[in-house]
This record gives sequence, C-alpha cells and structure tokens, in this order.
Amino acid sequence: MSRLMWILHAIISTALMGVGVTAVLTMALPGWKPIALAAALGMALSFPVSWLVARRIESLSA
Repeated sequence: MSRLMWILHAIISTALMGVGVTAVLTMALPGWKPIALAAALGMALSFPVSWLVARRIESLSA
C-alpha cells in the first residue's frame, strides 16, 4: 500500500461518505441507522476506489 493511496483515501472517503449521507437525508429516512449505514458504506467503498486510483496514477507516472 502506497502513501499515495492513503492520501487519496482521506479525500475519497470523505467524498463518498458525504454523498451517501446527503442521499439518505434527501430521502428523509427516519432515525440514525440509515445515516450510519451510508457513512459506513462510503468508508468501505473508498478503500478499493482509492487503491484503484492510486494504482492508475502510479502506472501513468512511471
């Protein structure tokens, strides 16, 4: 795991979690569980996305 992946992960996870939470809030779902689930899903999805983006950037810069 490269340092670039972890830097990208900080940005990508924030963006994906924000999109998920915003989507849940616009659907007006009741309670805190949908918000927490959307945030957790965004965090889990950000690991492979940041790995793929970092790998692509490293391959293009090599």
